[in-house]
This record gives sequence, structure tokens and C-alpha cells, in this order.
Amino acid sequence: MVAVRSGSGETRRLPGVEGVWVFVAADMVFFALLFVSFMLGRQEATAVFEASRQTLDVNFGGINTLILLTSSWCVVLAVEAVKRNALDQVPRLIAGAFLLGVAFMVSKALEYGGKIKAGISMLSNDFYMYYFTLTGIHLLHVFAGNILLIVLWNKARARQFSADRCVVLECGATYWHMVDLLWIVLFPLLYLLR
Repeated sequence: MVAVRSGSGETRRLPGVEGVWVFVAADMVFFALLFVSFMLGRQEATAVFEASRQTLDVNFGGINTLILLTSSWCVVLAVEAVKRNALDQVPRLIAGAFLLGVAFMVSKALEYGGKIKAGISMLSNDFYMYYFTLTGIHLLHVFAGNILLIVLWNKARARQFSADRCVVLECGATYWHMVDLLWIVLFPLLYLLR
């Protein structure tokens, strides 16, 4: 566990374990490099990027944002329920997060399908190369997160969490929130940035 001293002198701990935070930091650096690369590419071909951006359905992006925010909210509620020892609520909350993760993947598959049906692929131009690469890597993170949520759901059903045994759940929650945070950057970067 990582302990942090606040401005008032009290010691608080970061949720989870150090290794998860190292992984999250490394993953965020990786995505930050991709975001910078996208912005540099956009600067070189502004007209192509803007014309391509306009073909994206902002409704898909907005719905996906709501789906992931709600899913993260379910995970927050699950962690809080464990800390209150309201263990009956935890499996339902994790299942809700999982189902919302599946909804995100279905929505993304529909969006990809529409693009491919229209003859658009990652080979169409630089914008779509970034679009499919960034959202595809993010989608793999969502898929991995859903597997993690299944593991957490099974542990919650087996009552392996309690107020003093919630580090594994906190680690999973940290990963899931990172996935959400990445989408919060991806959505405006790809769908809204003019």
C-alpha cells in the first residue's frame, strides 16, 4: 500500500498496491504519447482530420461516455459498500459495471461495423488510422477490464472482500477508472476537437 501525507499532516493511503499504480502510470504515458502523435498528425493534415472527424457519430461517443461513467460509478459504489461491510450489494454493483462494459463493447462494435460498411478502415487516411488504433487499444483495455470485473464479481459472491480486505477490489477499481479516464480524453480528442 502507498501512504501519502496530506497537507494537514494526516496519513492517507492510495487504494490498491504500488504495482497497479506503476502499471496505470506506464499505460497513461503510452496513451499520452499516442495523443501527442495524433495532435502532431492533425496539425500536418488539419483538413483531412476535420473532414474525417465530421463522419464520426457524436451520439455514439456521448453514449459510450455515459456508459463508462456509469460503470465507474458502480465500481465506486461497490468499493464503498465493501468498506461499509454492505457485502450483499457488492456483487450486484460489480455485475452492473460489467454489463455496462459489455454495452460499451457492443456500441463500439456497432460503430466499427458502420464505418467498415461505409468502406472506411484504418487504411482510409491518417485520421482513421489513429481512430481505429486509439479506440481499438482502448477497447482491448475494456475487454481486459471486463474479465477483471468477472473475477471481482466471483470474489464478491464468495464474500472474499470486507472492510479490512478490499485491496484486490481497489486494484481492480483503479484499473477500471483508468479505462474510463482514457475514454474521457479520447472522446473529445476524436469526436469533438475542431
